Amino acid sequence: MSGGFLDEMARGSRERLRAAQRLRSHASLEGALRQLPPAPRLQLHASGFDLIAELKLRSPAQGQLKGADEDLAARVAAYAAGGAAAVSVLTEPGRFDGTLAHLEDAAQVLSALQVPAMRKDFLVDPYQVLEARVAGAGGVLVILRMLPRAATEALIACARQLDLFVLLEAFDEADIELMEELIGAAPQGAQLLAGLNCRDLATLQVVPQRLLELAARLPQGVPRVAESGVTTAAEAAAVARAGYQLILVGSALMQGADPATLAAGLLAGGRAALGR
Repeated sequence: MSGGFLDEMARGSRERLRAAQRLRSHASLEGALRQLPPAPRLQLHASGFDLIAELKLRSPAQGQLKGADEDLAARVAAYAAGGAAAVSVLTEPGRFDGTLAHLEDAAQVLSALQVPAMRKDFLVDPYQVLEARVAGAGGVLVILRMLPRAATEALIACARQLDLFVLLEAFDEADIELMEELIGAAPQGAQLLAGLNCRDLATLQVVPQRLLELAARLPQGVPRVAESGVTTAAEAAAVARAGYQLILVGSALMQGADPATLAAGLLAGGRAALGR
């Protein structure tokens, strides 16, 4: 694992895991799962360019984005109205003010709109993938740098069993090499996305140029996701031309007064760059 921020997040995640397991057994979660309808599937647009819109109340780099009184249901509905293919929901409480309840609320709204919710957190154990599915998620984020390979493979395998898509998150070329290996060894039928996060883990600031510098290194044959660093239609167009099929946008959408219009504008910019 890398030091610093991700180590801090992994420690907090393990503490939350132990607390959750004391309150609810794995068998109890599996029982709840059997009562659930299928989550919406991730459906990508024929244009070849899509948006994962993010719901988060706080950013470690930018501070408070929205207060606890934010109408989360209205915001995720606006994301869907703007054309988002999925909504990423932060569930980490310490630095992002997230909760599993946010995921549950978002998934309930999005289910009727046939848009999947994705649990974005610092997952360390398959129990948390099962938690995500019981909360209504259709996908999860898996951070490649944070865990030993075997633990990462266990998360991917659990997600496949639960029919969840997985956004694999890389930060540099070493992460991308591991990503290629994991995709090659993934269980048959796994729905994987190859994400590159351009945030500098030392400063927590975004370095958008990394998206362009490393685009060609990302695996072929799976959808590629530009994470962080895209805030305008022109930036969406640039990453689309570089070979990304999706963008993940959080802070810009959370701070925007009209998230549906901003989401639609980002999508229009990326699709126009592809001539679609």
